[in-house]
Amino acid sequence: MSIDQALAKAQESGLNLVEINPMAKPPVCKIMDYGRYKYEEKKKANDAKKKQHRVEIKEYKMRPRTEDHDYDTKLRAIRAAIEEGNKAKVTIMFRGREITHRELGTKVLDDVTTDVKDIAVIEVPPKLEGRAMSMTIGPNPKIAQKARDAHRVHVQEMEKEKADRHHRDHDDAEHKEGHKEGRKAASPSAPRGPAASLSAPQVAPNTPSA
Repeated sequence: MSIDQALAKAQESGLNLVEINPMAKPPVCKIMDYGRYKYEEKKKANDAKKKQHRVEIKEYKMRPRTEDHDYDTKLRAIRAAIEEGNKAKVTIMFRGREITHRELGTKVLDDVTTDVKDIAVIEVPPKLEGRAMSMTIGPNPKIAQKARDAHRVHVQEMEKEKADRHHRDHDDAEHKEGHKEGRKAASPSAPRGPAASLSAPQVAPNTPSA
């Protein structure tokens, strides 16, 4: 079919002639509703984006002389972030003359590295910038895959719940409509109230003849 014929057919149908594969010889075209096609492509892209596991970088700040209780609290938060598939940026903040004892900050970062070595790997090694020393750690391949699997299961459960809710709403609507039609069918057709008394025949009582 020539381009002119295809254009004429598309216009006759109220559709668009869209080039699908310009590299083919001859180029491949398709008659379609281009606006609807773009809408469906955008919807597919949004759905695919929702299903992707987005990795966040969460920052946790400590001091060179962080107390054990505070360290344990931060460590639990770091491990939770890693197990969810996120990355953790651990930053040691130096104040005043603490900057002269950088080895204290290095030791805290080394402790963190040791305490998460079963689930994490160092992605950005410790680096001093101004009065802050930081490093970035991320989940190891096994933990990262586990987090992606958990996210996929969560998305599937959400989609199933959404579908079930849609079915329930649809069934409720049908039930209400059926109940409404049933009440209409059960209602008497005879008139009620004053109209009924006017339309009913009047019968005179029997009176004895004189």
